[in-house]
Amino acid sequence: MMRAALALARRSLGRTWPNPAVGCVIVRDGRVIARGRTQDGGRPHGEADAIAHATESLKGATAYVTLEPCSHLGKSPPCAEALISAGVAKVVSAMEDPYPEVNGRGHAMLKAAGIVVEVGEGAREAAEINAGFLLRVKEGRPLFHLKLATSLDGHSALGNGQSKWITGAAARADGQRLRATHDAILIGVNTAHADDPELTCRLPGLESYSPVRVVVDSKARLSPSSKLATSARATPVWLLCTAAAPKAARDALIAKGVEIVEVEADAQGSVDIAGAAQALGKRGLTSVVVEGGATIAASFLKARLVDRLSTYRAGILMGGDSRSAVGPLGLTGLDFAPRFALVSSRIVGEDTLETWRRAS
Repeated sequence: MMRAALALARRSLGRTWPNPAVGCVIVRDGRVIARGRTQDGGRPHGEADAIAHATESLKGATAYVTLEPCSHLGKSPPCAEALISAGVAKVVSAMEDPYPEVNGRGHAMLKAAGIVVEVGEGAREAAEINAGFLLRVKEGRPLFHLKLATSLDGHSALGNGQSKWITGAAARADGQRLRATHDAILIGVNTAHADDPELTCRLPGLESYSPVRVVVDSKARLSPSSKLATSARATPVWLLCTAAAPKAARDALIAKGVEIVEVEADAQGSVDIAGAAQALGKRGLTSVVVEGGATIAASFLKARLVDRLSTYRAGILMGGDSRSAVGPLGLTGLDFAPRFALVSSRIVGEDTLETWRRAS
């Protein structure tokens, strides 16, 4: 039953920020009598959604939830209170919610009402599903997932800039799936100029899952006539710039519907990446796919902000005169190199997808 609740939670990824994605399954006598998940925009919560869709009375039932039920009154009533009112006899919770206004209080509220509470089943899977939410609670920033499409020797374009297409159609479609499971997708302004991308999710049936589009652009050089700017009212575009960005450039983008987010500059006058991470966290994002070019990839790696890494590798060799997928890191020794642990590897069409987690 917890596996079923975890599967429901995964279905909500990329659509619930700033709230976590929670799944809930309620059973009695071995029968599922209610199920739910956190809905778009974060409400209703998973438990409330399950209760609302119950097929019969929940009195004496057991609820399996992927995160501790909330205990505080926000924009909706506490889920712990809703479970108590519904008459459930037992709650099996995957993990405690570290959010300061919950942090054990939900479980305590349930126990005080005489409900049996068990914590820990499915904890590892639940923590991975909401890794971005947990990072935002603990560090004030979202999880950053760097996506790279490369040749076998780690290149992303020929020396003349040609890069379409290194990987095949199946890998490109899978990259669209990756977008749909994150709150936002981030690129640098150089990629915006070179490719004029839309950065939407174009898989059939998932068009509405397009995430917030974020452009790192210290001087607000994004063209008001770009595909990003001209579609900003349909799918949000946030531009991260510094105080040096001209007012006229900002105003032209604002007129198109682009949201301007000013961030501190680093020593080179560019957007400070650590500051950008905090700014995105304050705006509620929990997970961001980084799809920019070599420069933006290097920026996040140097800032030690790449938490997950997905590499789509094609069976092609491009040679040393081609462009690396990652820009210079300025390393003086291997001890300083960013390291990752392999999570999974699978074949996608004619290419290989490897997913990595930042080594602690």
